[in-house]
Amino acid sequence: LGQEMEKEIKSLFRGGNQDEVLSEAFRLTITRKDIQTLNNLNWLNDEIINFYMNLLMERSKEKDLPAVHAFNTFFFTKLKTAGYQAVKRWTKKVDIFSVDLLLVPIHLGVHWCLAVVDFRKKTITYYDSMGGINSEACRILLQYLKQESLDKKRKEFDTNGWALLSKKSQEIPQQMNGSDCGMFACKYAECISKDKPINFTQQHMPYFRKRMAWEILHRKLL
Repeated sequence: LGQEMEKEIKSLFRGGNQDEVLSEAFRLTITRKDIQTLNNLNWLNDEIINFYMNLLMERSKEKDLPAVHAFNTFFFTKLKTAGYQAVKRWTKKVDIFSVDLLLVPIHLGVHWCLAVVDFRKKTITYYDSMGGINSEACRILLQYLKQESLDKKRKEFDTNGWALLSKKSQEIPQQMNGSDCGMFACKYAECISKDKPINFTQQHMPYFRKRMAWEILHRKLL
């Protein structure tokens, strides 16, 4: 990051009116309090993750990138606890079957993970920066695809040839502290949404945090 950027980020993280609005887009509002969750070792909040996922969706409209739809951070919990009926209206204006990738942030109480549906490869893959396996989450999402297809397309979703996978800890970068899980989930999503290999490590996180603060402030990915 250049000096100008560093200066700008410093002032974002400095104290000030916590409710001051620093960025607005995608019908989301980011305040200083939200941005400060990116500072040091704070846990990212829903607002930051949702804003970032929207930036990934925006970018996916570019030529040669896979088409992406990202669900918000409340989607999976709602689906899991209240069932399909509770979320079926969430995609009223979206045809999820028309994209290449679905990104699903998954919040496990105090831990963030990511699930990815890839319609091209017919896979649902779970990414956990603490090496957890979650076949249940993948099954819930496959069931969701079946229900969504019946509801919106009036036809059966063909699950033939679909694979449900959880990435092993040696396959993807793992966090070395108790506070970067949200960052890892976001950066997994960032690489996957570009069809790029996931090759960052824990030591990149302080840089990624600052960079994400800048990206959210300017509403564009570097």
